[in-house]
Amino acid sequence: MSAGLDGKIALVTGASRGIGRAVSLALHEVGVQVVASARPSEDLVSLASELGDGGIIWEGDATADELLSRISGMDSLDILINNAGGNRPEPFVDVSDENLDFILNLNVRTTFRIARESVKRMKLGGSIVNITSQMGHVGSPNRTVYCMTKHAIEGLTRAMAVELAPEGIRVNSVAPTFIETPLTKPMLADPEFEAFVKRMIPMGKTGQPEDVAAAVVYLCSDGAGMVTGHSLLVDGGWTAQ
Repeated sequence: MSAGLDGKIALVTGASRGIGRAVSLALHEVGVQVVASARPSEDLVSLASELGDGGIIWEGDATADELLSRISGMDSLDILINNAGGNRPEPFVDVSDENLDFILNLNVRTTFRIARESVKRMKLGGSIVNITSQMGHVGSPNRTVYCMTKHAIEGLTRAMAVELAPEGIRVNSVAPTFIETPLTKPMLADPEFEAFVKRMIPMGKTGQPEDVAAAVVYLCSDGAGMVTGHSLLVDGGWTAQ
């Protein structure tokens, strides 16, 4: 079953590991030609091998102008998965301007710029999914900047959805809880923090990258043809409390 996605072209940023990798592989499985963008790494090389002829690899920094130029040179684009992002958890009063600027640039400015360029290549039926976070709906200690940026992208998602709807382009977000990825592994290795996370999730477990990928595939599919401006929470019930 292709979910109406067979033969479409998708750009996935931050594609080499974790959520981005799982999304790339899930889209590939339903017949999408995946353009996987990430910084050079062994993970990106192995992803290229798994995607085979169904994938195109773009090595580079998501924050750089080079990526925008590559998007501009595409003949067409059906799907954008804005997944590149990061966090530097620390107490609010200790946040340096350097860390503030780093997270704002990567999580907000870069997401906006990539989406702006991608929309120019899209036609009727295009779909954009911004990977946000449950922290785009709530607050949490030591994550003030991260929460701020994810709230910003949730707002961007809704505004883009309204503006682009007449063009036949849908824009949604997927907002995961703590997912077991290389990025979260050091945090979840702390028994006290892991216990806190599981207490906050009514289902009592952290998520897997494949959980997020399944939500992304749904939002890109024909089955979500009337869904736009929506944030699909993959959070095990964290924000339902």
